[in-house]
Amino acid sequence: MTAVYITIDTEYSAGFAKAEGVHLREENFARSIACDTPAGSVGTTYQMDVFDAHGLRGVFFVDPMPALIWGVESITDIVEPILMRGHDVQLHVHTEWLELAGDANPIGSRTGDNIADFEFEDQLAILDYARDVLVAAGAPPPTAFRAGNYGANDVTLRALSELGIGYDTSHPPGIPDGACEISLSSNDRQPLEHEGVIAVPIGCVANFGQDYRHAQITALSAWELLAAIRHAKANGFPSFTVVSHSFELLSRDRSQINHIVQKRFERFCAGLSAMPGVYSATFTGTPPQPATTIDPGAILPLSEVRSGLRLAEQALANLMYGTN
Repeated sequence: MTAVYITIDTEYSAGFAKAEGVHLREENFARSIACDTPAGSVGTTYQMDVFDAHGLRGVFFVDPMPALIWGVESITDIVEPILMRGHDVQLHVHTEWLELAGDANPIGSRTGDNIADFEFEDQLAILDYARDVLVAAGAPPPTAFRAGNYGANDVTLRALSELGIGYDTSHPPGIPDGACEISLSSNDRQPLEHEGVIAVPIGCVANFGQDYRHAQITALSAWELLAAIRHAKANGFPSFTVVSHSFELLSRDRSQINHIVQKRFERFCAGLSAMPGVYSATFTGTPPQPATTIDPGAILPLSEVRSGLRLAEQALANLMYGTN
């Protein structure tokens, strides 16, 4: 059986708070977590509705850093419904919030866009604060972490190990030019032990040219995602990790539902639930295990038909809803 981790980075918008003001917590929740629109809501509650309809479990990586401004209650409002529905809550951190924290900043006046911008002791303090807030908001002690913007480094993993958080999923082999500074390569595409934790890479597929494309709801079609999971199962992969966000089913300006991505998410969940030999997993219940017996280079080959149709679909979505 291949475990599929459907992970949702669940976060208020620091950009909105910076641009519009920190006093608009309810508005930020509505556009980033609930994802309310005149045509309905497609945020975390809707995502859980789709999961539940298909017997799937999601892993919600919740960012507690906005508690620096709005207190623990702002995180409880996110965590409590997820746990009540039986889904997994794990730790996510966007350090952009430190810029707005003032005297509440746990590392004084130091700020940075990514956790990798900080030295070990500062990273340890940030992660310790974020973990404590998440637990105070009602979550079990987290066992897994993902950095905001994927912006972690080896120091982050050592800090996680120090805190007893055994899994990190910040390495995206399909985004080689991104903010991740972990010393793994695009060839490291299966869970492995690294810097005292188990690094769980984001899934990816072969793309046009020599590139890879990461397994995100806005980056691959439902056809590509399901083909990648069938390929993982056929090749004996122990797990495959998919990424989404709490606000991912909205248009870029978060004013309307992106119906193309919404239908993609629904088709993906329906197809996954009907696929034999795979199951949706959580870090709490069945955490990923390092791969030891498979070809680490095995990856879903490029299908010009599948990927070409995705490019056409993306072009239409961008025209109608803006680029995600």
